[in-house]
Amino acid sequence: MKLQLKRPLAFFDLETTGTNIGADRIVEISVIKLHPDGTDEVKTWRVHPGIPIPLESSLVHGIYDEHIQNEKQFKELGQEIADFIHESDLAGYNSNKFDIPMLMEEFLRAGVNFDLESRHFVDVQNIFHQMEQRTLKAAYQFYCNKEILNAHSAEADTRATMEVLLAQIERYADTEWEDKKGNRSKPVVGDVEALHKFTNLSRPVDFAGRMVYNEQGEELINFGKHKGKRVEDVFDVEPSYYSWMMQGDFPLYTKRKLEEIYKRWNAKKAASRQQNRVQPPNQGGGAPSSNNVFQNNGPKSSPSIHQGQQQYPKPFKKKEEPAKPVDEDMLAQLANKFRKG
Repeated sequence: MKLQLKRPLAFFDLETTGTNIGADRIVEISVIKLHPDGTDEVKTWRVHPGIPIPLESSLVHGIYDEHIQNEKQFKELGQEIADFIHESDLAGYNSNKFDIPMLMEEFLRAGVNFDLESRHFVDVQNIFHQMEQRTLKAAYQFYCNKEILNAHSAEADTRATMEVLLAQIERYADTEWEDKKGNRSKPVVGDVEALHKFTNLSRPVDFAGRMVYNEQGEELINFGKHKGKRVEDVFDVEPSYYSWMMQGDFPLYTKRKLEEIYKRWNAKKAASRQQNRVQPPNQGGGAPSSNNVFQNNGPKSSPSIHQGQQQYPKPFKKKEEPAKPVDEDMLAQLANKFRKG
């Protein structure tokens, strides 16, 4: 059965600086406009986001700052994009939750009038998830060809989960998988460490995903205004962010991991302050810090004094006056002094 269209259906996808709809920006948009007669038009725009692209995002879509430095910003392209899809319904993958809201944010910021009220939206991911359920019951039926007896009892669900994993290892033993960077591997194997890596691809620090690890193993904030920034860097510029999170409605384990990072950051700061307080020893050639020859660590040595010999202050010596010329009075005084009695 073919797709019956009354008007064009615009399939589109966005590459962005991140996943925060309010704060992040589009760096690329590609649209395939499928017409009712079966023909299609394709247009792709690279967009300067006006903000740096985080490395973590560039590693996913391959677009770096240097690739868009000469491109137009969305406010210059928005009307052209709107004109291309103005009469179309919209379709995408996870588009209802991400692509359409992100596109509308950009239109609103650019002052472009784009009406959603009369359009239809087709989210292909929703069809996939609803037709191929992702419940334990569906997985048990798919992998083990069994129905769970006493479903939703703890023991029955636990045993079903164990059997599903064993069946997955057998089913996917030689199945290749490709990651977002194009790397191919066979990740579903009978090794717990390998399964751990495959089932934690987002590399969360705290399970809730409020913090994640980057490629270097450093903790990053994964939400809000500091999304994509190193946690320690956030503490450097906004130390109160720690208190805000600790007092906020975050999971206890998230707070526990945040506290570990904060203590490590504080220890580094204390070590740095201590190092700055220690003054390097005087290596010679510089003036002493005081005119007093005695210091707290003992008398100073002078190049003219042997090592180990103590130096004392020199006694005050009165300045000698020039000799007076000999006169008759002086000769008379000398004669009287030596005159025999």
